[in-house]
Amino acid sequence: MIVFDLRCANDHVFESWFGSSASYADQRDRGLIACPICGVCDVDKAVMAPAIGAKGNRACQPIDPRKAMLAALAKAQAKALEGSEYVGPAFSDRARAMHLGESPTAPIHGQASLEQARALVDEGVAIAPLPLPVVPPSARN
Repeated sequence: MIVFDLRCANDHVFESWFGSSASYADQRDRGLIACPICGVCDVDKAVMAPAIGAKGNRACQPIDPRKAMLAALAKAQAKALEGSEYVGPAFSDRARAMHLGESPTAPIHGQASLEQARALVDEGVAIAPLPLPVVPPSARN
């Protein structure tokens, strides 16, 4: 099987599979290939990048951009939390105590319910949600 990038007369580019180049030419000449976007049968091969296989000793692993983004986000969050103490569900009480000057200030992170977080914000406590969940130290192996 061969995959071709095709372009219709309306400049829509789409991909289609054929048994061979001759099969593509035959189907095109008989008007059997239509653009899936607009239905036009005036279709030609589009310019495509050559398919170059990986070296025999390497497996080709496509990069999922979502996984790469999450990995970068996790790395940035871990860097931001360096030197921060995980206080778990005591976060609201500890953050409030630091805000009121009842305990020394220090970087902390932990858990808070939506209601607790809203109350802290209403009281003027500077907090921010973390983009990814944090694994408590007791749950790490």
